[in-house]
Amino acid sequence: MTHQIDSFEEYKSEYAKSVKDPKKFWAKQAKTFHWRKPWKKTLDWNFKEPKVKWFAGGKLNITENCLDRHLKDRGDQVALLWEANDPKEASKSYTYKELHREVCRFANVLKRNGAKKGDRICLYMPMLPELGIAVLACARIGAIHSVVFAGFSANALADRINDASCNIVLTSDAIRRGKKVIPAKLVVDEALQNCPSVKKVIITNCAGIEVSITEGRDVWLFEELKKVSAKCPAEEMDAEDPLFVLYTSGSTGKPKGVVHTCGGYMVYTEYSFKNVFQYKEGDIYWCTADIGWITGHSYIIYGPLLAGATTMMFEGVPTYPDAGRFWKVVDKHKVNQFYTAPTAIRALMACGLQHVKPYKLNTLKVLGTVGEPINEEAWNWYDEHIGKGKIPIVDTWWQTETGGIMISALGDKGPRKATYAGYPLPGIQPVLLDPKGKLIKENEKEGLLAIRFPWPSMIRTTYGDHKRCKNTYFSAFKNHYFTGDGARRDKDGMYRIIGRVDDVINVSGHRIGTAEVENAINQNPVVVESAVVGYPHAIKGQGIYAFVITAGKIKNEEEVRKSILATVSKEIGKIAKPEQIQFVAGLPKTRSGKIMRRILRKIAEGRHDQLGDVSTLLDPSVVEKILKDFLKK
Repeated sequence: MTHQIDSFEEYKSEYAKSVKDPKKFWAKQAKTFHWRKPWKKTLDWNFKEPKVKWFAGGKLNITENCLDRHLKDRGDQVALLWEANDPKEASKSYTYKELHREVCRFANVLKRNGAKKGDRICLYMPMLPELGIAVLACARIGAIHSVVFAGFSANALADRINDASCNIVLTSDAIRRGKKVIPAKLVVDEALQNCPSVKKVIITNCAGIEVSITEGRDVWLFEELKKVSAKCPAEEMDAEDPLFVLYTSGSTGKPKGVVHTCGGYMVYTEYSFKNVFQYKEGDIYWCTADIGWITGHSYIIYGPLLAGATTMMFEGVPTYPDAGRFWKVVDKHKVNQFYTAPTAIRALMACGLQHVKPYKLNTLKVLGTVGEPINEEAWNWYDEHIGKGKIPIVDTWWQTETGGIMISALGDKGPRKATYAGYPLPGIQPVLLDPKGKLIKENEKEGLLAIRFPWPSMIRTTYGDHKRCKNTYFSAFKNHYFTGDGARRDKDGMYRIIGRVDDVINVSGHRIGTAEVENAINQNPVVVESAVVGYPHAIKGQGIYAFVITAGKIKNEEEVRKSILATVSKEIGKIAKPEQIQFVAGLPKTRSGKIMRRILRKIAEGRHDQLGDVSTLLDPSVVEKILKDFLKK
């Protein structure tokens, strides 16, 4: 197992070593894993092409490190714990022995249906145990998994299948989400009308609904499992062989297939998991994300299982059957580490404390947030009501492209500050640059966040289009990976992420982060959530446009506007006051909870004919309502 840091002093020492000699530092961590053959060169890189290779020549299979190596000492320990959408349905658990057996069986089903090393396999499935098992089964045989969040439209699914030329799709009859039963197989059938590369569809039975079967193409998983053995040797992979492709939205509208490889991703996800969450033997760890996103890949499946942890999957939503579901599950399973999104925290805040008070939450040791910078009000609520003021909050910053957490507190090992992600993990070398690429050395400054040295789990390419990878991440600043985020570094060197660069508004020459303005607006007692964008302003260059959700119906909009402006003036200053405030019932969000500010920006700018595809949003009708109210103004 990789090293776990035990104090802030040790963190500083480890960080200094990691920067002085990164190759030596990561080679030491990598040696704790099972390798079939040692690597020939720890690191070969340049950011010009870009070319990054970690542990190249080393031979391994990541599932032998997730499963096989644990069988002797923790074979009977629970590896995967599953909580159903319906609280009346029994939860399921799989020991490391049982999970190993199920992964081998599923891997044999894949092989029986034509899968081989290097094939791309698309997974469009709900949060069932079979999804986690399927991910590992792909890795077991050396197939490249491409998990598409089971909520994307048929068109979006088809785009992703075609981009990677997937030959197999894994799906289910349906998806259960709260009170809804969504026919997943129907979406797949529609997508596959335009996907000539797909030869097989393997269906998991989830809700027991009737589905159409295409003879020769579609098979049921439960029937296929009867035909295979529980023994499946792991395919030997090079450290730099692709492990998975995961699609992330791009500014052009065409999704980018981010490619991660076997060796470096393995080393970094396990190391970051153990250190950020300070996982101890016997703990129960719960990340509420969907495996369709990078958080689920790295911190439900790979990171925890590599560390020999007990990791939990949740099929449902935080508000079903009521807004106490998260806290009920924490108490039920005696959860120790809890990792969720700020958008979920804000939604639960709005539902009231009556949904929190019935629960003890006394097993919690670390709380985490992921997905966007957490605003101060949500941080304080999380701290006070869930952590009881006693539990560290790790506000983690990272991206699909980074593969693992880059900047964060390490559990309770060191200082924490509301709205600040914290310090970089060992081996991570962030810098702040000005728009011309000049290094900002001073603290108490804001700049563009870039990384000047490679880390093991970083993006290697964008699938089938290396030029796009170069242009997107390595062209803005010479010899740097550009994150696309702005950040502030405080007097002690802690980092606060202030939002995407295209979410930074230039008002009268002052750069104002949307996250900062939203944080201020959300301090107002009547505000539940807000989203801020820039729009053209004749005098200031850009003005600030705020879309605001309030608690309950507003009797006097003008009074509330004045109150919000006073709050922003108090929190940041008059320069950050929004010129426009539009009260809305909801915000356009992806099913993972990310606010699509791109759509709001186009509404505010009057570019209503350029909103793009809104079908993949959680509730597309929200956009129609916002636009209708905008046009009335």
